[in-house]
Amino acid sequence: MQQIYLRPANIIQPTFVINQFKRKPIELLSKPIRWRKQADLIGLSPPARLRLEWMIFYETVGRENAYDTANHFGIAPKTFYKWRKRFAGGLVKELEDESTRPDHLRQWEVTFEEECRIKKLREKHLHYGKKKIKKLYFNKYGKQISTWKIERVITKHDLYPDPIQQEKNKKKLKNQTKKNRIQNLVIEEKIFFLFHLDTIVIHWNNIKRYILTACDHHGKIAYARMYTTKSSRSAKDFLYRLHYLIDAPLANVQTDNGTEFYAEFEEAITALEATHWFSRNRTPEDNAIVERFNQTLQDEWLNDGHFTPDVNAFNRVLTDWLEEYNFARPHQTLDYETPMSYYLNTLNFSPDLLPMWSARTSGGQFCLSLLY
Repeated sequence: MQQIYLRPANIIQPTFVINQFKRKPIELLSKPIRWRKQADLIGLSPPARLRLEWMIFYETVGRENAYDTANHFGIAPKTFYKWRKRFAGGLVKELEDESTRPDHLRQWEVTFEEECRIKKLREKHLHYGKKKIKKLYFNKYGKQISTWKIERVITKHDLYPDPIQQEKNKKKLKNQTKKNRIQNLVIEEKIFFLFHLDTIVIHWNNIKRYILTACDHHGKIAYARMYTTKSSRSAKDFLYRLHYLIDAPLANVQTDNGTEFYAEFEEAITALEATHWFSRNRTPEDNAIVERFNQTLQDEWLNDGHFTPDVNAFNRVLTDWLEEYNFARPHQTLDYETPMSYYLNTLNFSPDLLPMWSARTSGGQFCLSLLY
């Protein structure tokens, strides 16, 4: 029997130098840096980033004093506590606004029987509205049905008197450009950066007169002029007069959604290279600056018997009051300076904005006389 003797493997073990592979200590970033990096990675929105700065201030400069933090950022302590609780020491994503989408959305709840009945009534009475169809439905079938269900059936089966015109209306609404809303404008505290425009409607016996008004957001310099019609041509004329008066570019103009601020007015906006901003519907506080000027105009001058339906005479007397308003009347918001003194003191300009005087327009041109 052959015997085999195995020798140990001739393997030379390498000599390791322990210090050569020593891992460097991990240095943790500070909390503010880590939180800001997380915000960059997940694409945190601007409102949420502001809330993150609340938390960083609270942890650092604020020394974990919630009241000092709230006072520093001008928020209520209750608001800070709410977001602090959600943040929970590092949950950056929780600083985003919660979705306002309802948990339960309306679904198609029209039964086949209801759909057939509504369709039959609508086809018979194409010109009837939803509420009339609802009444007919109850009279015929003895059951209540919502106008929402009726609208769903009409839309589904295209039950309109003139489907072609209805389709045109849908395309027209779809193709309408979205309006620039004033909430999206970052307002800079500069003279003539933003002008607010509005219209005052005067009812006098059986006639109407319209006073277009404008007020500078920052410096409160104001202008007004009366017209016989509320048209885009009148608004265009007013805008050109305002531009000539201030002798400076019109960067931004805010108006409400009145019909006078479209068509020719938009043409003037484009020609002057300005940006048109709109208030929200039925939200006068969006245009609060000029609304306050309108109140002053009515309380301090118009209600004292200065109204006359004669446009030329009215604008001539109105100019005298505008001189007083801009050159002599102290304004509380300007620390009791006049708009003109604030304008000159702030920008250190020479008095190149002269008193205003009204003039008639002719041939599409306008001329604004000035008092020296």
